[in-house]
Amino acid sequence: MLDDADFQAVIPSVLQAGFLNSGQACIAGTRILVPRSRLVEFEAVAKDGVSQILSGDPRNADTDIGPMVSRKQWERVQHYIRIGQEEGARLLAGGEGRPEGLHAGWFVRPTIFTDANNRMRIAREEIFGPVLAIIPYEDDAEAISIANDTDYGLSALVLGKSTERCVNIARQIDSGRVLINP
Repeated sequence: MLDDADFQAVIPSVLQAGFLNSGQACIAGTRILVPRSRLVEFEAVAKDGVSQILSGDPRNADTDIGPMVSRKQWERVQHYIRIGQEEGARLLAGGEGRPEGLHAGWFVRPTIFTDANNRMRIAREEIFGPVLAIIPYEDDAEAISIANDTDYGLSALVLGKSTERCVNIARQIDSGRVLINP
């Protein structure tokens, strides 16, 4: 997220990128870099957006997030949610357990942490579940540094109003692909 991004307009894309295939994708956008100066605003938009995400039967057209592939993966994701809290990230939405109304199956509550940093395991490791980490940054240089500080980097997304600025930032990110959406 660049400091000129329209959070309301892009939050559906942000959540889709993170929750794609229930978060069980190598290209899932699990780290959300947000300007510290607009963090509170983004948190409100993200919390509202995730509250509209429907977990359930993937055969239902209204379902946004289906189950984990197995009990083992469900337990792994639950473990990472606990790790995020233990490492000091603040739970903005979701958390441990199944989504409300789902008492069986390997469904995970769509979860967003905030006040995360790039040293935390929820930011460094691939969780393969619907768990996102908001990482605040001060300026473009710091955002680029954080974006490039990963062992993976298959995909990135730069969101802002100026196409020229988005392209400039995208060219500095070491990733298999970088999408922009001004």
